[in-house]
Amino acid sequence: MTASRPPEPAFGLQIPVHRTTLANGLRVVVSPDHSAPTICVAVYYHVGMRLEPQGRTGFAHLFEHLMFQGSAGMAKMEIAKLVQENGGNLNGSTRYDFTNYFETLPSHTLDLALWMEADRMRGPVITTAELDNQREVVKNEIRVNVLNRPYGSFPWIDMQERAYTNWHNAHNGYGDMADLDAAGLDDVEAFFRTYYSPANAVLVIVGDCEPDHAVALSRQHFEEIPAGPTPATADLSEPRQTEERRFSRPDALANLSALAVSYHTPPSGSPEYYAMGLLDQLLVQGEDALLYHEIVQSRGYAGEVDGGINFLGHMHNAHTPLLWTVELFHNNDIAADAILEAIDAVIEPLRTTVLPQVSLDRAIVKARAALYGTMSETYYPGAGVADLLAAFELFEGDASHVNEIEGRFAAVTPELVLATAQEYLRRENRTVLAVEPGATQGAQS
Repeated sequence: MTASRPPEPAFGLQIPVHRTTLANGLRVVVSPDHSAPTICVAVYYHVGMRLEPQGRTGFAHLFEHLMFQGSAGMAKMEIAKLVQENGGNLNGSTRYDFTNYFETLPSHTLDLALWMEADRMRGPVITTAELDNQREVVKNEIRVNVLNRPYGSFPWIDMQERAYTNWHNAHNGYGDMADLDAAGLDDVEAFFRTYYSPANAVLVIVGDCEPDHAVALSRQHFEEIPAGPTPATADLSEPRQTEERRFSRPDALANLSALAVSYHTPPSGSPEYYAMGLLDQLLVQGEDALLYHEIVQSRGYAGEVDGGINFLGHMHNAHTPLLWTVELFHNNDIAADAILEAIDAVIEPLRTTVLPQVSLDRAIVKARAALYGTMSETYYPGAGVADLLAAFELFEGDASHVNEIEGRFAAVTPELVLATAQEYLRRENRTVLAVEPGATQGAQS
């Protein structure tokens, strides 16, 4: 087991990180924090919406549901019952690059939490009836959250289908009804064997524990689980976009027009990626953002401007390709072209003029505040830190890189911001989607 060294900058994060790998390939990351008698146990499987195989659209999401339906040692939803009886909370989610399961509990129940997650990792007990039931649950979730809700697919599903060319990135990972209906028990077993092996997972333990004890318990509960095969690596690469793409679609349930503008980001982890994160702070985050000032305060085109990197999280817990998106709802008498002109009026100076250092320093402060905000999960104590640790372990191979985040932002120069804006905020690098309210559903362009 190795412990990471604290970062060089005195102001930087100093999250303690202890890493080890079990004999079956399971990576274990422990971060002790004795400020409260709680523990967060999280298991991240390296399979998400865009890593699922073709023909099984929405299967990662379906499997998230199935993993709560019982295992060898626990009946259906018993894991939720045990967590709640011990004063804890639990949840799970499906993202682009991972599916995670986590619980926060009093720290004296660490042994129980690890036993439950190990039992779940050994395999769900799924019958045809359970598969049919959860398939309908997922389909109903899609109906409620997407199909029968105004702007239900805007912008995340709509945009990824139009801005990407690679099927893995472009398909609707939330779930395709035909693919969900076609899934059988054999598919469930094959998916589990392929993606839910210890060698394709990271176990993170954050909170009131001693690292050696936490690792010893992890070995006790997890190390005997067979490693399983390593999944094939999906090709997620996207070509450099060289022409602006424009689309519109009707939404019979919507009342207001909506507009989303997405730009492909630099590769995650690169200096340019952190420069893009600072451009995000400058342009759309908060009421001091440049686009908020121009579109809301100056021109009155909309009541607010939203956006960011990664539709299903934040810039630190996803791998590229990703999109940086500006989105807003606006009055129907305001043309999309007028809003695009306002966006260009703000962005173009950033592509032609070196940013003043004072503006860059302010963006860095905002980025640091956002980072600490993602760590301050109150309903699931420790889950925000666990998420960052798991993401860096999955995407960069070392959870201790979390302590480099602030240093990476601080290393961004005005010249790098200019170069990043010139390459990635090109009009040719963007996809524009307009939603037309109250229109008759028909062919989408």
